Formats: sequence, structure tokens, C-alpha cells
Amino acid sequence: MSVRYYIRSKALPAKELHDATRSHWLIESIHWQLDVGLKEDACRIRVDDRAEVFARIRQMFLNLLKQEKSFKAGIQRKRIMCAMDQEYLATVLRSLS
Repeated sequence: MSVRYYIRSKALPAKELHDATRSHWLIESIHWQLDVGLKEDACRIRVDDRAEVFARIRQMFLNLLKQEKSFKAGIQRKRIMCAMDQEYLATVLRSLS
């Protein structure tokens, strides 16, 4: 068991504090998957609304890769497999329809 300390501006019941903490780490986990699996932090798109559009595309692609179960691997390996194998890419994209 470990102890964690948090700074907050108002007193919360234990249940709400627990839910807020879990929600925060869920979001952090998603951002970690986007960065490690899809290299989101390396993206240098800054013009107009393109950064937001590409972020949405990456989120959608991450969801597609998570749903695809025929190839047992992590997100990064599945992404590379999509780049190398058009049949596998078609399998991943088929779940859109």
C-alpha cells in the first residue's frame, strides 16, 4: 500500500475523492497511450485547426486499435503492423462500418 498526497480547494467525501482520483488517472493513461503508441507529443502540427483534427483522428485510431483483437500486441506494435500490412489495416478499419 502506498500513500499519496493531493492538494484540493474544498473538502470532499472519501467516495468523491476516490472517483476524482480514478478519473484523473484514467485520463493520464489515455494520454500516455496516445504519446507512446501514436507518438502524439512528437507531432509538430500547429497551423489553424489541424492540430485538433489530427488529435481526434489519433483518438479514433487508438480506439480502433484497442477494439481489434485478432493480433495480440500493444498499441505501438499494432500501429506498426497497420503500416506494414494492408490486410491488417483493412481489418482494423473494417470495425468503422
